[in-house]
Amino acid sequence: MSRLSPLLTAAALLWLAAPAAASAMALGEKEVARVNSFGGSCVKCELSGRNMEGARIIGADFSGAALVGANLRSARFHASNFAGADLSRADLSDASMAGADFSRANLSSARLRSTEADGVSFGAANLTRADLSDAQATGVNFRKAILTHAILRAVEMRGGMFSEAELTRVNLSDAGLQGANFSRAVMQSAVLRAAELHGANLSRVDAQGADFRDSELNGAVLSAGRFSRASFRAADLTGAVLSGGTFDGADFRDADLTKTMIAGADLSKARGLNQDQLDEACADSRTKLPPGLSGRSCHNVRFIVHRKPKPAPPAPPAPPAPPAPRYIVSLP
Repeated sequence: MSRLSPLLTAAALLWLAAPAAASAMALGEKEVARVNSFGGSCVKCELSGRNMEGARIIGADFSGAALVGANLRSARFHASNFAGADLSRADLSDASMAGADFSRANLSSARLRSTEADGVSFGAANLTRADLSDAQATGVNFRKAILTHAILRAVEMRGGMFSEAELTRVNLSDAGLQGANFSRAVMQSAVLRAAELHGANLSRVDAQGADFRDSELNGAVLSAGRFSRASFRAADLTGAVLSGGTFDGADFRDADLTKTMIAGADLSKARGLNQDQLDEACADSRTKLPPGLSGRSCHNVRFIVHRKPKPAPPAPPAPPAPPAPRYIVSLP
C-alpha cells in the first residue's frame, strides 16, 4: 500500500490481522480487536480482495484506489471520495453511501443491491453489468455513465440524472423513476417494463427497440426521440409529449393516449394504433399517421412557452477605492 495515513494503515493492518486473530484464539491467545471505522486519505492505495464488510468510511479519500473484488457489504461511505477508483467485481450490497463520489470509477460487474445512494455521483462511471437491484436513491447522478447490461430492477431513483448515459440493454423493470432525466441517453433495447416514469424527461433519447410495456409515462416528455421498434403496449401515456419523435414499427396496442401530444410526431409506421386512441390524443397538421387513421386537434389544451428572461444589464463598476493612507515615521 502507498500513501496510507497512519489511521488507515492501522485499519488495513487490523483487517490483515483477522486471520492471525483467529489462529491466536485457537492457541488460547487474546484476540486482536478489529477496527471498523476510519477516515483520512488512501489515495491510489491497494485494497483489492480485502474484507471490509460493515466498515464505516466517513469523509475518507479513496480516489484512484484499487478495490477489485473487495467485500464492502453493509459498509457506510458517507461523504467519501472514490473518484476514479477501481471497484470492479466488488460487493457493496446493503451499503449506505450518502454523499459519496464515484465519478469516473470502475464499478463493472459490481454488486450494489439494496444500497442507499442519496446524493451520490456516478458521473461518467463504468457500471457495465453492475447489479443495483432494489437500490434507493434521491438526487443520484448517472450523467454520462456507462450502464450497458446493468440491472436496476425495482430501484427507487426519483429525480435521478441519466442524461447522456449509455443505457443499452439496461434492465429498469418495475423501477420508480418519477421525474428522472434521460435526455440524450442511449437506451437501445432497454427494458423499462412496468416502470414508473411520471414526468420523466426522455427527450432526444435513442430508445430503439426499448420495452415500455405496462409502464406509466404520464406527463413524460418523449419529444424528438427515436423509438423505432419500441413497445408501448398497454403503457399509460396520458398527457405525455411525443412531438417530433419517430416511432417506426413501435407497438401502441392498448396504450392510453388520453391528451397525449402527438403534434409533429411521425407515427406513420407505428403498429397497434386505432382511431379510438387517436380521438383522445392531440394532433396537428404535421402529425403523420398510418393510412386510414386521422388525428384531431385539442382546442382546450394550453401550451405554455417558457421564454428565457432577458439578461439583466451589467452592474455599474464599483467606485475606485480610496488611496491607502501614508504614514510619516520620525527617525531620530
